[in-house]
Amino acid sequence: MTINRRDLALSALAVSALALTSPALAASADEEAVAKKVEAFRLAQIAADPKALGALCWDDLSYSHSSGKVEDKATFIANATDGKSKFLSIEYQDPTIKVVGPAAIVRFHWVAEQEMAADGKKVPTNLHILMNWQKQGDEWKLLSRAATKL
Repeated sequence: MTINRRDLALSALAVSALALTSPALAASADEEAVAKKVEAFRLAQIAADPKALGALCWDDLSYSHSSGKVEDKATFIANATDGKSKFLSIEYQDPTIKVVGPAAIVRFHWVAEQEMAADGKKVPTNLHILMNWQKQGDEWKLLSRAATKL
């Protein structure tokens, strides 16, 4: 089942209310769990929080940037939290989540703005993102991510 959401940051209360008023639109428990992990990942990126990012990613993470650069977990976390830039905003627009067995395919339009520490220059980014999340036990973690420039 594919769920389209305008905003992954819906509160649990709003999601519960939606499920009560329209059962046909209710997401599965796995889709809701993945949506919460995706939002936690977005917030960890904005905060440049290495502990939070580490907890959300598999040790075998493959993180691909729109430039073609591919990073493993340690490199991604080090580069995402090195202070050379900071995110002023990150939006995950028009997300879809599709759970297939122990995997979840997440796609969205990334719109963000960063500020470079060296010169204060603001840099916008406009990307298409594909994330693959994997479930082991009750835990969903990011296994891979790929970005394409729009």
